[in-house]
Amino acid sequence: AAAWLSAARAARVASLERGGCGRSSNRLARLSDGSRACVRYGINPEQIQGEALSYHLAGVLGMQERLPPMALALVEARGRQWEPVREELRGSHWAEGAVVSLTRWVDNLTAVVAPAPWGAEAGAGRRLQPLSAGELVGLPPSQLVELVQWSDLILFDYLTANFDRLVSNLFSLQWDPRVMRRATSNLLRAPDGGLVFMDNEAGLVHGYRLLAMWDPYNEPLLRSVCVFREGTARRVAELHRRRSAAAELRRRYRAREPLWARLGFLSERQAELLQARVDFVHRHIAHCRAQ
Repeated sequence: AAAWLSAARAARVASLERGGCGRSSNRLARLSDGSRACVRYGINPEQIQGEALSYHLAGVLGMQERLPPMALALVEARGRQWEPVREELRGSHWAEGAVVSLTRWVDNLTAVVAPAPWGAEAGAGRRLQPLSAGELVGLPPSQLVELVQWSDLILFDYLTANFDRLVSNLFSLQWDPRVMRRATSNLLRAPDGGLVFMDNEAGLVHGYRLLAMWDPYNEPLLRSVCVFREGTARRVAELHRRRSAAAELRRRYRAREPLWARLGFLSERQAELLQARVDFVHRHIAHCRAQ
C-alpha cells in the first residue's frame, strides 16, 4: 500500500475514463506508471473527508488491508499531475482546487452475498442472533475466516456509522424481502478470498449526522456478532482504555496524508461520538466473552 501511494502521488494522470467507479462524476484514471485508480469527486467535500478518515481509521484498527490504498489529490488543470488530461477535466465539471480521492483499482473483484446469520435470518424476518458456541464448533476454518472478516466489516461500519453497505440492505427488507440474497452494497471479494470494503464516503462525517435514522439498524447488526478477530478486539480494548480513538486517528491521518489540512479533521463532537462508539463496541465484546 505504501509503495502504491508513493507512486500514485508522483505519477501523472495519463487519461480519465467514465464508468467503473460509481457515480457519474467519478472517473477511472490511468496513471503514467501504468496503474489505474478510481478518482472520486464528492457531491460535497465531507464525502471525500469521510472516505479519507475511514481509510485511516481502518489502519488504526489493524484492518487497513481490507480497503484499497487511497490518497487525496488536488485538482489543478495546469498542475503537473493533471496537465495531460486538461481537456478531459473541462468536460468533467470538477471545480479547480477541489480535493478528490485516488483509490487503487483492484482487478477481478466479485460480488458478495451476506452469509448466515445475517442473510438467512434477516431475510426470514427473524431477530438477528449471534451464533452460539455449539454452532461455531462444527464450522470448518474457511467459514470461521469468513465470519471474522464479516465481523470486522460490521464493527468497522458501526464505528464509522456507515449506512451504505450491509445496513442499507437491511433497511431495504421492508419492501424487498429477497434483498439479503443479493449482492451486498459496496462490498466485493478479491481473488484471494478477502473481502474488500469499497466506497466509505458515508463514514464518520455524513453517517454521524444521520445516527438517529441508521443506528436502529447498525446497533442490532453489531449485537448479532460475537466472533471477533483477536487483533481487532485488542485494538478496540486499547482505544477504550486510553480513550484515544480520535487522537490516534488524527495522528495517523496527519502523518500519512499530505493534503489532510485541505479537508480538516473531525469536529469535537464527532471525535466524542467516535470514542463513545469504540466504548460501546468494547462493552459488547466484553459481554460476548462473558457468555
